[in-house]
Amino acid sequence: MNLVEVTTPAQQQEFIEMAVRLYKNEKNWIRPLDKDIEGLFHPETNKLFRQGAKAKRWLLQDDKGQTIGRVAAFINPKIKEKQPTGGLGFFECIEDKEAAFLLFETAKEWLESEGMEAMDGPINFGERDKWWGLLVDGFSEPNYNMPWNFGYYQDFFEEYGFKLYFKQFTYMRPVQNLGFDEKMIKRANQIMENPDYSFRYIKGKELKEKAPGYFMEVYNKAWARHMGKSIALKEATLMFKKMQPIIDPRLIYFAFYKDEPVGFFIQIPEINQIFKHVNGKMDLFGKLKFLWYKTFFPPNKMLGLVFGVVPEHQGKGVESAMIITYDKMSGKSDFPYKTIEMNWIGDFNPKMMRVCEQLLAEIYKTHHTYRYLFDREKPFERHKIFD
Repeated sequence: MNLVEVTTPAQQQEFIEMAVRLYKNEKNWIRPLDKDIEGLFHPETNKLFRQGAKAKRWLLQDDKGQTIGRVAAFINPKIKEKQPTGGLGFFECIEDKEAAFLLFETAKEWLESEGMEAMDGPINFGERDKWWGLLVDGFSEPNYNMPWNFGYYQDFFEEYGFKLYFKQFTYMRPVQNLGFDEKMIKRANQIMENPDYSFRYIKGKELKEKAPGYFMEVYNKAWARHMGKSIALKEATLMFKKMQPIIDPRLIYFAFYKDEPVGFFIQIPEINQIFKHVNGKMDLFGKLKFLWYKTFFPPNKMLGLVFGVVPEHQGKGVESAMIITYDKMSGKSDFPYKTIEMNWIGDFNPKMMRVCEQLLAEIYKTHHTYRYLFDREKPFERHKIFD
């Protein structure tokens, strides 16, 4: 076997095409957009490089020169841990443990040479909401920017010595005719009787001009301390701008207290139901395909991106009231979405897990994020639980 560092345009394309060949007979695998993967490894499209991040990629070839595996390793300065921790991701490999271990070892040795003491994997070279975790249960079609892999990968990671750092659950429930937990309904009614609270989805001019500010205000109070960073209005505005081609105002919902935003949930149509038809390419032909399927065969599944309530309004039933009031609209027979999936619920976030359970949603998929400590004598600790 021969390892080749990815340095040329041809090797960059092979990094993409290797996965396409590997999964060619897998009906549930959906080819990611090429630009979504390749863009992570270039300074002009990934701002982490401008903050001191580093990355390397390798291809593994057999004795005939055929690519049988790939891996990336990276150092993200935004990741703050007890020990310097790098990342391993975009791992793909034939069912050959020797080949897999060689890829793991290559990433480990490079990260060690850069001063790292551990590596997490498989993870993204960027934000946690994309390409994070190893699929271990629920091998149906992946949601957009979520990883899909063969089941035998789990044995590779665990036999090499990776330890489970945390689990990520995807919950799913039908949109209509399921109902809610009675305690949840009782809490919601108490809040809805309070005239200081109001709940509505955001549309029209308000969606463009006000929603980013609403989102920023709630996010920075509800999530920033857990995620390790706050967001600026410019970032929130850019996020909504990027979502514009697929945004559905019926899926953007806010809670207000005395006209100030105190909660939200942001959802989008599950666009992998469209992207699976473009074969990874968003060239002119791919864009025409996208528009065709979006117009005539739109998604019937919505994907929950983020849910939050500011701390001073948590535990009062605001979460429940948001969901119950939203259901009055989404529960109508002409609502086009039939199921909702809530991605990326970490097992370190029991509050959010309870919200999903109160929705009568069920765990539909499970991903594992692993950690490998280079000092094998050092005690291993799982991700801390959010309070």
